[in-house]
Amino acid sequence: MASVDRRAREKNETRERILAAARDLFVREGVEAVSMRKIADAIEYTPAAIYTHFADKHALMLALCDSDFGLLREAMGEAAREPDPVERLRRCGRAYIDFGFAHPHHYRFMFMTKFPAYDPKESPCEHGNPDEDAYALLLDTVRACIGQGRFREEYRDVHVVTQACWGAVHGIVSLYLTHGEDPWVNFVHARESAELLYSACIDGLLRRESAAGREGAKP
Repeated sequence: MASVDRRAREKNETRERILAAARDLFVREGVEAVSMRKIADAIEYTPAAIYTHFADKHALMLALCDSDFGLLREAMGEAAREPDPVERLRRCGRAYIDFGFAHPHHYRFMFMTKFPAYDPKESPCEHGNPDEDAYALLLDTVRACIGQGRFREEYRDVHVVTQACWGAVHGIVSLYLTHGEDPWVNFVHARESAELLYSACIDGLLRRESAAGREGAKP
C-alpha cells in the first residue's frame, strides 16, 4: 500500500509541475506560442512524459483552467453562503480581490491571457452551476438583487450589471498586477483602492432607499 501511495503522490506532483510550467509559459508567451515540447523542456522532461498525463495541449489547458478557476470558486465559498444578495455581491467581490493579490500568477493566466476558443462542455466544471462556476455565482447573485428590487430601475440587464461588477474588480486588480511597482505613479494600498472602487460600483446600483439604509446601518 505504501508503494501504491508513493506512486500516486509522485504522479500528482509531476502533474502539478507540468501545470505550473504551462501556466508560467502561457502567461509569458501566450497559449498559441507554447508547445508541449517547450513545456517539457522547461521542467527537463521528455514530451512523451508529458503525454502520459495530458493527451495534448488542449487537454492540458482545460485541466489548468479547471484547477485555477476551481481555486477561485473555492475562495468564494464563504461569501456564497451569505443569504442577503447585496451583501453576498460585496463579499464575492472582496474574495475575488483577495484571490487576485494572493495568486497573481494564477490570476494573470485566468484573466489576462487570451485562450483559444473551446466548448464549455469540455470542462470538468459544470458551466452555469453556481456551486462550481464562479461566474454563475456572480450572475445568480446579481439576478437575485434585481429580482428583489434592490437595484435602480435602469439597472435591469443581469448580464450587463454582472459584467460591470466584474470589470470594476478586474480593472483595478489587473492594474496593480501590471503596474504596481511603477515608481512613476507610486501605487499604494492596492486592496483599499480595489474595495473602494467595487463599493462605489455597488452603491451606485442600489435604489435610493437601499443606499440610505446602508448609510443608516453604519456606526
